[in-house]
Amino acid sequence: MILLPAIDLMSGEVVRLRQGKADQKTVYSSDPAAFAQRWEAEGGDYLHVVDLDAAFTGEQRNIEAVRAICKAVKFPVELGGGIRHLAAAERAIDAGVSRVIIGTRAAESLDFVAQLAAKFGSARVAVGIDAKNGQVSVKGWTEESKLTALDLAKRAEAAGAGTIIYTDIATDGMMAGPNFPETEKMLNSIGCQLIASGGVSSVADVQRLSQMPGLYGCIIGKALYDGAINLRDLVATRAASSNK
Repeated sequence: MILLPAIDLMSGEVVRLRQGKADQKTVYSSDPAAFAQRWEAEGGDYLHVVDLDAAFTGEQRNIEAVRAICKAVKFPVELGGGIRHLAAAERAIDAGVSRVIIGTRAAESLDFVAQLAAKFGSARVAVGIDAKNGQVSVKGWTEESKLTALDLAKRAEAAGAGTIIYTDIATDGMMAGPNFPETEKMLNSIGCQLIASGGVSSVADVQRLSQMPGLYGCIIGKALYDGAINLRDLVATRAASSNK
């Protein structure tokens, strides 16, 4: 299972939001590229970046910060937030990202997912499914869709998405642990890559996720920033367990 440290961008700064609420923001740095280099140096496998301004407004206000991140690191970068049309996806790919994440637009149009998969290849297209009580939330978690998370995941895979990123909103940023049962249900329902996100608060959480057969990755956000998880130590622990 790969480890994806997270960087959330807002107004060019590295921030974290509590349960996705813009008025509950903590600013960690005004130098996103330096943070990206830190997570790479500490052993992260893939960088997960979210443009929160774009998620809320649909406007890619942080694309230059994304470009700076991609230039500063060698490990791959995925980008989500506000990618709701082809031009936005093209700007992200042009900025250097390896994979784009479609959220709101995927819930509205699976044809858009198919269009991106046809243009860039399935490996470069992920669908981010943010759910609360099993229902999909969209537009920066401000609206609830009628779709269930499991149904959208199956449809997105059929449309050509190579990766599903599943976030449980109720646990995100709360340091209470992921929603393991729902993650397992999702894993058993699809055949493409699944990344778990939201609520990871300890090394034990990561280890429990890593024991789910076939889980591709785990996004770690607030726990890294608050010091609850040391990425370097986590990577060392993973290496030691894989050598047993």
